[in-house]
This record gives sequence, structure tokens and C-alpha cells, in this order.
Amino acid sequence: MNKFFKCDKPKEECGVFGIYSKEIKKDILKTLNYALYALQHRGQESAGITISNYKHLFTYKSMGLVSDLFSTNIPKETEGNIAIGHVRYSTTGESRIENAQPLENLFRLGQIAIAHNGNLTNAYQLREKLENEGATFNATSDSEVIIKLIARKTVNNFIDGIKETINIIEGAFALVIVVDGKLIGIRDPYGIRPLSLGTNSNGDYFLASESCALDAVGAKFVRDIEAGEMVIIDDNGVQSIKYRNNNLQHFPCAFEHIYFARPESNIDGINVYNVRFQTGVLLAKKNTVDADIVIGVQDSGTIAALGFAKESGIPYSIGLVKNRYIGRTFIMPEQSSREETVKLKFNPLKHLIDGKKVILIDDSLVRGTTSKILIDIVRKAGAKEVHFRSASPVIKNPCYYGVDISSKKELIGAKLSVEEIRKEINADTLEYLSIEDMFKALGGTNYCIGCFNGEYPTSIPKE
Repeated sequence: MNKFFKCDKPKEECGVFGIYSKEIKKDILKTLNYALYALQHRGQESAGITISNYKHLFTYKSMGLVSDLFSTNIPKETEGNIAIGHVRYSTTGESRIENAQPLENLFRLGQIAIAHNGNLTNAYQLREKLENEGATFNATSDSEVIIKLIARKTVNNFIDGIKETINIIEGAFALVIVVDGKLIGIRDPYGIRPLSLGTNSNGDYFLASESCALDAVGAKFVRDIEAGEMVIIDDNGVQSIKYRNNNLQHFPCAFEHIYFARPESNIDGINVYNVRFQTGVLLAKKNTVDADIVIGVQDSGTIAALGFAKESGIPYSIGLVKNRYIGRTFIMPEQSSREETVKLKFNPLKHLIDGKKVILIDDSLVRGTTSKILIDIVRKAGAKEVHFRSASPVIKNPCYYGVDISSKKELIGAKLSVEEIRKEINADTLEYLSIEDMFKALGGTNYCIGCFNGEYPTSIPKE
């Protein structure tokens, strides 16, 4: 992928969704459509669904957006009582249809389908072992390792095979599985990746990466699935199993609140909007410059900018208009196309910027490419000064849990000092949110912040 422009943002991991109903639902496609649209921000390379109709599974997948999936050859009369859905961005495995999810398989005991958000840190070793034992693989994603392990471990019943498997895999995972007339949800032992449970007035149950997807289908949020928990949903209701003797701390991903999740979502009892607003407030409390306007880089930088403006008393302005038809994962061929790409995505409101001292706030600063071009756009619109503020700490390390921060070589914060970064992006001043202030905004310290400080909750592979 090095021949393509990588935008200056971490890519999302994936989004998963599940439905369980005691009765066959004629509108199950509509429900899946609404839910996956609500999770589209988490993955835009492929989308897929698996529907269970009297325990027979039917899987449909396509490359591209959710709209591409539902405009393909899915029979409009499709009905079912259990279903799972997935939107994907490839953090492990190539971007091709074989890696699109859900993944489905036929075992001796029946059919199973699985959708996965996250990344396994021991996937390579497990795959090598399985191949040595005669297993064959159709895809290159670590999610196929999970379904192959379940096949090996399932002897008398699927539940035991699944429990054995999730005690072997390591890293970050939120799983939704449909098998044997059941919907199963699983969250990794550290709760790195989010997963929530919801219900509606009809007694249907739902699993979702974010609570915004529950809102989209008219479901009520019940609770977050706990770290190290597996829930089994069937006609008997919801059964909870702590699959690992988990005396470990809960370490959800801090970047979910900073960048990935939608602002209306609640993750582990914390509202995403409130966290982002507080990052702006805390940045303003340490503000060292006078300015005329505050501009947020849409979308996830906007809320931090609003918090900054309120705390500092400096007026907030839209400043940059975003082209809504260019998605988060937009790439263009050749490195020379970077500036044109960003200019297509953002256009300045010159009459608001001309002659002003501007504070420009973004949620993060990863590679530095986009930040430099945005500052140039604001300067060319007539800004007298541009002061850049990052609503997250300096990113210095890779992520091994499903976020596309794969190498220190890509990270400007791992190579340069803050002053050197300021010069590189051509800002008048540059300030980052401190780790301590990020914890204040999050309301606690038990978060995975390996990309900031190099300390990870699990063992990690060698570079």
C-alpha cells in the first residue's frame, strides 16, 4: 500500500453488530442496514451480513460501503431471526473480498459465522501451527485463525470449542457469532475493543461495537459487555460467562474516545462527546497565545475546538468546510497527490480567516502530512498566525490491537521533538494534550495508551 497516499489519521478498525429474535423477522435486512450505516465510520473497505433462518446461515458480502452491499443480489424477501453484520477496514490482511466478513464455515456439528473487530497479537504463531497441522486458509486476515481454531476445538458442542479458542487467542477482539440457534458476543480479557448489549420492547437483543448503532435500530442500551465476558443469547435470554479468571485490569482503547467512535456513543459508561469537549477545555487552560478565532478540523476535532472556545473565550468559527463526499479512508495514487487530496476535502472560509490569528485544533497528529497542508490552506486564506493544538498526546508508538498505526517510521512524534514538529508543519506554535489531561478528560487512568507511552496491556510481537 506504500504507493498510495496514507492520510494523516489512524484508520478505524472494524464495526460489528448482532441481532437475536425469538421470531422470524421480515424486516431483518432493514435493521441490519440501519445498524451498519451507523457503524460505517469504523470501516469502509467492505461490508457483510450473515442471516440465520431456521438455523441455516446465508452470508452476503461486498467490497465498498454498506450501500454497495445492500444494492447487490441480496433477496429482498430475506427473513431470519438471528443475524450478524460487519464493516471492515483492514488492519490485518489485504483489502479483498476473501477477507470481508462475516466469515462462515460448515463443521461436523453445523454452520457457524463470525465477525471480528480488533487484532490478534499471536495470529502469526497460531496460523503457522494450524497450517503445520494441515489446516488450509482462504484469506489473510487474523479473523480466519479464530474460526479455524473453533473448528479444531469443537468436539461435542460449539460453546466448549469457542471457550477453548478465546482462551488461546491474545490481543484485542470483540466478536459476534451466530451458531446453533444462538447469538454470541465476546469481549477480550482487557476490554480493549468495545461491545455493548441492547434490547427493545419486543424482547429482541442486539450486540454492537457502539451504542449509536443501538439508537439507529430503536434499541435501548442495556450495558457494556465486560472485559473477559462471553454472552450467549437464545430463547432462554442472556447467559453471561466469564471465560477467563480475569483478575486483570480493564484497559479500553483511549483512541475510541479521541477519534474512532461517534460523539453520541457511550463506551464503558463514558460519553464520547463529553470526553472530546473536555480535551478542548484542558488544552485551553494551558493556552499560551492570544488569538482571534478557534477552528476545529472536522469532524472529530470540532468538539475539542468547541470546548477550547468556551474555556478560553476565543470565538469558535467553522473556518474549514469539509467535503462530505470524501470519506475518512480516502486515498489517491502517488505521493504527489497528497496536497490535492486534502484540498479536495477541506476548503477555507476566507472571509472568516483573513487577517486573523487562528488556533487550529485537530483530534491528533500522526504523520504530520495533513496537518502541514491544512496549516498552509489556512495561511493562504489570509491568517496572520496559525497555532496548532492536538487534542491527544504525542503518538510515538505502533498499535497492535487493530488501529492502523503500524510502524514508528510513519510517526512524526517518534522521530522529532515537539519544536521540530512545529517547524515541520509550519505552525507558529504547537501544543499537545498531556497524558495526564487526557486521563482527566476520560475520568480515569485504566486505558490502553500504548501508542502514547509504549506500555501495552498484553505481550506484543517483535517489530
